[in-house]
Amino acid sequence: MLARRVRAGLRGWGGVGAMAAVCALALACVLLLPLTTRSTGDGSTASGGPGVAEGSQAADATCTDPQNQTLSPSGADGDTIAAIKARQGEKRKLIVGVDQNSYRWGYRDPNNTGAELEGFDIDLVHRIAQDILGDPDAVQFKAIPTNQRIPAIQENRVDMVVRTMTISCERLNDVAFSAPYFKTGQQVLAPKSSTITGYNDTLAKKKVCTAASSTANTQLTRDRDKGVIPKSVDLTTVVPNQLDCLVRLQLGEVDAVVTDGALAASQAAQDPTVELKGAPFTTEFYGVAMKKTANDLVRRVNQILVEYRASGWQTSYDRWLSATLGNDAATSKPPSPKYLRKT
Repeated sequence: MLARRVRAGLRGWGGVGAMAAVCALALACVLLLPLTTRSTGDGSTASGGPGVAEGSQAADATCTDPQNQTLSPSGADGDTIAAIKARQGEKRKLIVGVDQNSYRWGYRDPNNTGAELEGFDIDLVHRIAQDILGDPDAVQFKAIPTNQRIPAIQENRVDMVVRTMTISCERLNDVAFSAPYFKTGQQVLAPKSSTITGYNDTLAKKKVCTAASSTANTQLTRDRDKGVIPKSVDLTTVVPNQLDCLVRLQLGEVDAVVTDGALAASQAAQDPTVELKGAPFTTEFYGVAMKKTANDLVRRVNQILVEYRASGWQTSYDRWLSATLGNDAATSKPPSPKYLRKT
């Protein structure tokens, strides 16, 4: 019975995303899934460093412009990069936490031979691996759910996370970030037939799904407490992985999803029964997350991003995201980076 309900609810949903979402929901996949693969794309760089569990610490009161709280670029090797390069044989790879279920960002297309990981984030990983290890395919991908991104870094399970991860003051307590590589904002996703029109009073008495440890969850909780959105908004549906929210929406268990607009646009492209409601209500930036002490790796990734923004970023956008976000990438390009962190 459950299987029939799921299949019925997923009509119109792209094959790879649907199957991954069902697995995530049915099996409560919160464990890391080691994946060694390569992906097509024009990327080739990476670096990494472990991180710290994502907690509920309050942001530093002095934190402003979190997207600029990063180190200046450098091509020099340090202890972290040296340790990565010292790996031998099959282990001489960059270990990167990614998503395998986010359409156009990090996903498997079953129509491609080998169903390799591909997408905008995956291109960037390959570019980093090329720079650090001299081989764009010298990568071990580890699929991690939304709520495991910071723990994976802190526990040294990955060198870095490249997974549509928003830079925030709270997260800077736990990990270091590169300069931004993408600009987005939180947005509402709901059925086309819904009376919800955006991030406003039409959310009253509606059940909204968010992912645990996501910026969406934090923002909605704060805004409800402050009265920015109605206090009757039900935020009790919190899932380990963002894609689980879409399955809940398709099954009619929630009324709306709030997530990054860039991700929501990809989901709307896969399911013709849902759409974005209203404009983005925040401005956020994706960054590469690394261990707080991995200064040489942070600087190296920032150097790679300087070059990638000049040659590679637009090509990757055109290939993966123009179909869902539009041909004009101006609203998605991050601003010129500032490097305010000194140590």
